[in-house]
Amino acid sequence: MHSGRSAAGSPRHASFTRIPALRALFAQAVAFALVLMLAHALPPFAGVQLTIAVAAVIQGVAAAVLTRMLRLAPWWVAIGFCFPIALVASSAMPLPPFAYFAGFLILLVLYWSTFRTQVPFYPSNPAAWRAVAKLLPAGRPLRIADVGSGFGGLVMHLARVRPESEVLGIELAPLPWLCSLLRARVAGSPSRFVRRDYETLDFADFDVVFAYLSPAAMPALWQKARAEMRQGALLLSYEFTIPGVEPDVVVHPSGAGPALYGWRIE
Repeated sequence: MHSGRSAAGSPRHASFTRIPALRALFAQAVAFALVLMLAHALPPFAGVQLTIAVAAVIQGVAAAVLTRMLRLAPWWVAIGFCFPIALVASSAMPLPPFAYFAGFLILLVLYWSTFRTQVPFYPSNPAAWRAVAKLLPAGRPLRIADVGSGFGGLVMHLARVRPESEVLGIELAPLPWLCSLLRARVAGSPSRFVRRDYETLDFADFDVVFAYLSPAAMPALWQKARAEMRQGALLLSYEFTIPGVEPDVVVHPSGAGPALYGWRIE
């Protein structure tokens, strides 16, 4: 399960203006300003009052257009359009204020730095865990890292089926990291979990690195793996490929479901 990885496709300390979420927020702010100007201009010139529902639709359209002009991915365009409409719709729901605050806190500790990393929370599954275990080199102890380990299912599985190996889970989001830590202690698992950004991790320390990130994160992950991993080490990615790089291994853990890809470092 994966969330909170470091930014992809740009330097680690890249300007915040390159963060898609902030650019999308900028588009919403500009669209909101346009709606305010329209709301003030319509009554004296056309004798028409702009309703909240209509204003939300206008802002959504304007935000979608601006988001597209900022060259963000198509899903950001959809989010830009839907966000103000969803906000107005949710305000009509009879929920107490603390419910919104509680929802915000839960999302914050779960997704944490997704706004920067472009890597949302992705849960893997036992079929993927078993497929990863089958691809591990046999006959010797290994050092294995799961970058963005979420609630720790894969890490604990590998620690159980390969007890001679050291398995480390790397997770940045506070809630998944804490849950995985508590799960391991309750189960008596030898697996370890640390809360940190995988960009600060030296891949040279590991024989196998597994990732379940997002398409946006794959180019930077490959650059880091090529620069740091030793010859013969194995990089695994569930569902997402590296653009322009042919995988050495392709496995379908669940038949028609997402594939597990592997690259041997040369």
